[in-house]
Amino acid sequence: MAQNMKIYSWNMLFRNRELDRAFEFIKKSDFDIFCLQEVPDEFLKRLRSLPYHLAETVDANHLFRVPNTHRVVILSRYEIVQNKRISFPDYWSELPWRAKALVWLLGPLGWSKRTNRAALVADIITLKGTVRIFNLHLVLATPEKRLREFEQALADRDRDLPTIVCGDFNTLQSPRVSLLNWLLGGRASDALFYNRERTRIEVSFIEHQLTNALAGGITHPLSQSQLDHILVSHSFSIKNADVIADRFGSDHHPIKVETE
Repeated sequence: MAQNMKIYSWNMLFRNRELDRAFEFIKKSDFDIFCLQEVPDEFLKRLRSLPYHLAETVDANHLFRVPNTHRVVILSRYEIVQNKRISFPDYWSELPWRAKALVWLLGPLGWSKRTNRAALVADIITLKGTVRIFNLHLVLATPEKRLREFEQALADRDRDLPTIVCGDFNTLQSPRVSLLNWLLGGRASDALFYNRERTRIEVSFIEHQLTNALAGGITHPLSQSQLDHILVSHSFSIKNADVIADRFGSDHHPIKVETE
Protein backbone atom coordinates (compact mmCIF):
# COMPACT_ATOMS: atom_id res chain seq x y z
CA MET A 1 0.00 0.00 0.00
CA ALA A 2 1.46 3.37 -1.05
CA GLN A 3 1.47 6.12 1.54
CA ASN A 4 -0.39 9.42 1.51
CA MET A 5 1.23 11.83 -0.93
CA LYS A 6 0.68 15.35 -2.25
CA ILE A 7 1.71 15.55 -5.91
CA TYR A 8 1.96 18.62 -8.13
CA SER A 9 2.67 18.96 -11.84
CA TRP A 10 3.13 22.16 -13.87
CA ASN A 11 4.41 23.26 -17.25
CA MET A 12 5.77 26.60 -16.05
CA LEU A 13 6.55 27.89 -19.61
CA PHE A 14 10.16 28.50 -20.59
CA ARG A 15 9.29 32.11 -21.50
CA ASN A 16 7.67 32.77 -18.11
CA ARG A 17 8.02 36.45 -17.18
CA GLU A 18 6.82 36.02 -13.59
CA LEU A 19 9.63 33.86 -12.24
CA ASP A 20 9.58 35.49 -8.79
CA ARG A 21 5.90 34.63 -8.38
CA ALA A 22 6.48 31.17 -9.83
CA PHE A 23 9.25 30.50 -7.34
CA GLU A 24 7.17 31.70 -4.38
CA PHE A 25 4.33 29.44 -5.48
CA ILE A 26 6.59 26.40 -5.60
CA LYS A 27 8.36 27.32 -2.36
CA LYS A 28 5.12 27.76 -0.40
CA SER A 29 3.34 24.70 -1.80
CA ASP A 30 2.96 21.74 0.56
CA PHE A 31 4.08 18.83 -1.60
CA ASP A 32 5.84 15.50 -1.51
CA ILE A 33 6.47 15.43 -5.27
CA PHE A 34 6.54 18.38 -7.67
CA CYS A 35 7.08 17.68 -11.38
CA LEU A 36 7.97 20.68 -13.53
CA GLN A 37 8.26 20.98 -17.30
CA GLU A 38 9.84 23.75 -19.41
CA VAL A 39 12.01 24.92 -16.53
CA PRO A 40 14.35 27.70 -17.74
CA ASP A 41 18.03 26.96 -17.17
CA GLU A 42 18.43 30.08 -15.03
CA PHE A 43 15.60 28.91 -12.73
CA LEU A 44 17.41 25.72 -11.71
CA LYS A 45 19.63 27.52 -9.20
CA ARG A 46 16.54 28.76 -7.35
CA LEU A 47 15.03 25.29 -7.27
CA ARG A 48 18.27 23.83 -5.89
CA SER A 49 18.02 26.25 -2.96
CA LEU A 50 14.83 24.56 -1.75
CA PRO A 51 15.02 21.86 0.96
CA TYR A 52 14.08 19.03 -1.43
CA HIS A 53 15.85 16.33 -3.38
CA LEU A 54 16.08 17.21 -7.08
CA ALA A 55 16.52 15.32 -10.35
CA GLU A 56 16.54 16.98 -13.75
CA THR A 57 17.37 16.55 -17.40
CA VAL A 58 17.10 18.60 -20.58
CA ASP A 59 13.49 18.86 -21.75
CA ALA A 60 14.47 20.36 -25.12
CA ASN A 61 16.92 22.63 -26.89
CA HIS A 62 15.37 25.42 -29.01
CA LEU A 63 17.38 26.13 -32.16
CA PHE A 64 15.49 28.95 -33.92
CA ARG A 65 15.49 32.67 -33.17
CA VAL A 66 17.09 32.86 -29.70
CA PRO A 67 18.61 29.44 -28.83
CA ASN A 68 17.84 28.25 -25.32
CA THR A 69 17.42 25.15 -23.19
CA HIS A 70 14.73 24.18 -20.74
CA ARG A 71 14.42 21.18 -18.43
CA VAL A 72 12.12 18.71 -16.74
CA VAL A 73 12.59 18.62 -12.97
CA ILE A 74 11.40 16.36 -10.17
CA LEU A 75 11.44 17.81 -6.65
CA SER A 76 10.94 15.27 -3.87
CA ARG A 77 10.55 15.38 -0.13
CA TYR A 78 12.02 11.87 -0.12
CA GLU A 79 15.44 10.70 -1.20
CA ILE A 80 15.85 10.12 -4.93
CA VAL A 81 17.89 6.94 -5.13
CA GLN A 82 18.20 6.81 -8.91
CA ASN A 83 17.01 8.68 -11.98
CA LYS A 84 17.17 8.10 -15.71
CA ARG A 85 16.80 10.17 -18.87
CA ILE A 86 14.48 8.75 -21.55
CA SER A 87 15.46 10.24 -24.91
CA PHE A 88 12.71 10.90 -27.45
CA PRO A 89 13.19 10.78 -31.24
CA ASP A 90 13.90 13.87 -33.33
CA TYR A 91 10.94 14.23 -35.70
CA TRP A 92 12.03 17.36 -37.57
CA SER A 93 13.09 15.52 -40.73
CA GLU A 94 9.70 13.76 -40.83
CA LEU A 95 7.63 16.95 -40.72
CA PRO A 96 5.86 18.14 -43.89
CA TRP A 97 6.44 21.63 -45.28
CA ARG A 98 3.24 22.96 -43.68
CA ALA A 99 4.51 22.05 -40.18
CA LYS A 100 7.91 23.67 -40.69
CA ALA A 101 6.25 26.79 -42.12
CA LEU A 102 3.94 27.01 -39.09
CA VAL A 103 6.87 26.72 -36.68
CA TRP A 104 8.68 29.50 -38.56
CA LEU A 105 5.60 31.78 -38.62
CA LEU A 106 5.01 31.32 -34.89
CA GLY A 107 8.66 31.93 -34.01
CA PRO A 108 7.85 35.27 -32.33
CA LEU A 109 5.57 33.35 -29.94
CA GLY A 110 8.37 31.00 -28.93
CA TRP A 111 7.88 28.18 -31.44
CA SER A 112 11.06 26.73 -32.87
CA LYS A 113 12.81 23.58 -33.96
CA ARG A 114 13.44 21.49 -30.82
CA THR A 115 16.07 18.83 -30.37
CA ASN A 116 17.44 16.72 -27.52
CA ARG A 117 13.96 16.10 -26.15
CA ALA A 118 13.54 13.71 -23.23
CA ALA A 119 11.53 12.57 -20.24
CA LEU A 120 12.72 11.81 -16.71
CA VAL A 121 12.06 8.84 -14.44
CA ALA A 122 13.17 8.63 -10.81
CA ASP A 123 12.80 6.25 -7.87
CA ILE A 124 12.17 7.68 -4.41
CA ILE A 125 12.31 5.92 -1.07
CA THR A 126 9.24 6.67 1.07
CA LEU A 127 8.38 5.38 4.51
CA LYS A 128 6.44 2.57 2.85
CA GLY A 129 8.90 1.66 0.13
CA THR A 130 10.02 2.67 -3.35
CA VAL A 131 7.81 4.77 -5.65
CA ARG A 132 8.64 5.36 -9.32
CA ILE A 133 7.97 8.85 -10.71
CA PHE A 134 7.74 9.73 -14.41
CA ASN A 135 7.89 13.33 -15.63
CA LEU A 136 6.86 13.60 -19.30
CA HIS A 137 6.60 16.45 -21.80
CA LEU A 138 5.17 14.84 -24.92
CA VAL A 139 5.66 16.32 -28.38
CA LEU A 140 3.27 18.89 -29.81
CA ALA A 141 2.98 17.15 -33.16
CA THR A 142 0.47 14.38 -33.92
CA PRO A 143 -1.62 12.07 -31.71
CA GLU A 144 0.30 9.06 -33.05
CA LYS A 145 3.67 10.50 -32.01
CA ARG A 146 2.43 11.49 -28.56
CA LEU A 147 1.03 8.03 -27.89
CA ARG A 148 4.28 6.49 -29.15
CA GLU A 149 6.29 8.62 -26.71
CA PHE A 150 3.97 7.77 -23.83
CA GLU A 151 4.40 4.06 -24.48
CA GLN A 152 8.16 4.47 -24.88
CA ALA A 153 8.42 6.14 -21.48
CA LEU A 154 6.17 3.61 -19.74
CA ALA A 155 8.39 0.79 -20.98
CA ASP A 156 10.52 1.75 -17.96
CA ARG A 157 7.68 0.98 -15.59
CA ASP A 158 8.02 -1.75 -12.97
CA ARG A 159 4.47 -2.92 -12.26
CA ASP A 160 5.55 -4.14 -8.84
CA LEU A 161 6.29 -0.53 -7.81
CA PRO A 162 3.69 2.13 -6.96
CA THR A 163 3.86 4.54 -9.90
CA ILE A 164 3.10 8.23 -10.51
CA VAL A 165 3.15 9.67 -14.05
CA CYS A 166 3.12 13.46 -14.30
CA GLY A 167 3.48 15.93 -17.11
CA ASP A 168 2.25 17.85 -20.11
CA PHE A 169 0.95 15.26 -22.58
CA ASN A 170 -0.22 17.89 -25.15
CA THR A 171 -3.42 15.89 -25.71
CA LEU A 172 -5.63 18.06 -27.94
CA GLN A 173 -9.34 17.35 -27.45
CA SER A 174 -11.12 20.51 -28.58
CA PRO A 175 -12.22 21.61 -32.07
CA ARG A 176 -10.73 25.04 -31.44
CA VAL A 177 -7.17 23.61 -31.60
CA SER A 178 -7.45 20.21 -33.27
CA LEU A 179 -6.41 21.69 -36.64
CA LEU A 180 -2.89 21.71 -35.18
CA ASN A 181 -2.90 17.93 -35.46
CA TRP A 182 -3.08 18.24 -39.27
CA LEU A 183 -0.86 21.32 -39.56
CA LEU A 184 1.89 19.56 -37.59
CA GLY A 185 1.95 16.51 -39.81
CA GLY A 186 -1.11 14.44 -38.99
CA ARG A 187 -4.01 13.26 -41.11
CA ALA A 188 -7.14 15.32 -41.78
CA SER A 189 -9.05 12.86 -39.59
CA ASP A 190 -6.80 13.80 -36.65
CA ALA A 191 -8.26 17.30 -36.90
CA LEU A 192 -11.86 16.34 -37.68
CA PHE A 193 -12.26 13.65 -35.01
CA TYR A 194 -10.86 15.87 -32.29
CA ASN A 195 -11.82 13.69 -29.32
CA ARG A 196 -10.33 10.49 -30.73
CA GLU A 197 -6.90 11.12 -29.21
CA ARG A 198 -8.41 11.49 -25.74
CA THR A 199 -10.26 8.21 -26.15
CA ARG A 200 -7.14 6.37 -27.30
CA ILE A 201 -4.85 7.63 -24.57
CA GLU A 202 -7.42 6.90 -21.86
CA VAL A 203 -7.48 3.31 -23.12
CA SER A 204 -3.70 3.26 -22.73
CA PHE A 205 -4.05 4.53 -19.15
CA ILE A 206 -6.41 1.65 -18.40
CA GLU A 207 -4.06 -0.89 -20.01
CA HIS A 208 -1.24 0.39 -17.78
CA GLN A 209 -3.55 0.28 -14.74
CA LEU A 210 -3.19 4.01 -14.15
CA THR A 211 -5.91 6.40 -12.98
CA ASN A 212 -6.20 9.86 -14.54
CA ALA A 213 -6.91 11.81 -11.37
CA LEU A 214 -8.05 14.95 -13.21
CA ALA A 215 -10.10 13.34 -15.99
CA GLY A 216 -12.43 15.89 -17.54
CA GLY A 217 -10.50 18.88 -16.22
CA ILE A 218 -9.24 21.76 -18.36
CA THR A 219 -5.65 22.68 -17.59
CA HIS A 220 -4.87 24.91 -20.58
CA PRO A 221 -7.35 27.76 -21.22
CA LEU A 222 -6.44 28.42 -24.87
CA SER A 223 -6.83 24.81 -25.99
CA GLN A 224 -9.71 24.04 -23.61
CA SER A 225 -8.08 20.66 -23.08
CA GLN A 226 -6.53 18.56 -20.35
CA LEU A 227 -2.94 18.85 -21.46
CA ASP A 228 -1.55 18.26 -17.96
CA HIS A 229 -1.85 14.97 -16.12
CA ILE A 230 -1.14 13.21 -12.87
CA LEU A 231 -1.69 9.48 -13.26
CA VAL A 232 -1.40 7.12 -10.30
CA SER A 233 -1.27 3.34 -10.12
CA HIS A 234 -4.00 1.44 -8.35
CA SER A 235 -1.92 1.18 -5.20
CA PHE A 236 -2.95 4.80 -4.54
CA SER A 237 -6.40 6.00 -3.54
CA ILE A 238 -7.24 9.54 -4.68
CA LYS A 239 -8.47 11.89 -1.97
CA ASN A 240 -8.45 15.23 -3.83
CA ALA A 241 -7.58 16.46 -7.32
CA ASP A 242 -7.51 20.14 -8.29
CA VAL A 243 -6.64 22.54 -11.10
CA ILE A 244 -5.08 25.62 -9.48
CA ALA A 245 -6.69 28.84 -10.72
CA ASP A 246 -3.59 31.06 -10.85
CA ARG A 247 -1.13 30.29 -13.67
CA PHE A 248 1.82 32.29 -12.24
CA GLY A 249 3.00 33.53 -15.63
CA SER A 250 2.48 30.28 -17.54
CA ASP A 251 -0.09 29.33 -20.17
CA HIS A 252 -0.80 26.17 -18.15
CA HIS A 253 -2.54 25.82 -14.80
CA PRO A 254 -0.64 23.89 -12.12
CA ILE A 255 -2.43 20.75 -11.01
CA LYS A 256 -2.30 18.81 -7.74
CA VAL A 257 -3.47 15.46 -6.42
CA GLU A 258 -3.61 14.20 -2.86
CA THR A 259 -3.68 10.45 -2.26
CA GLU A 260 -4.52 8.42 0.81
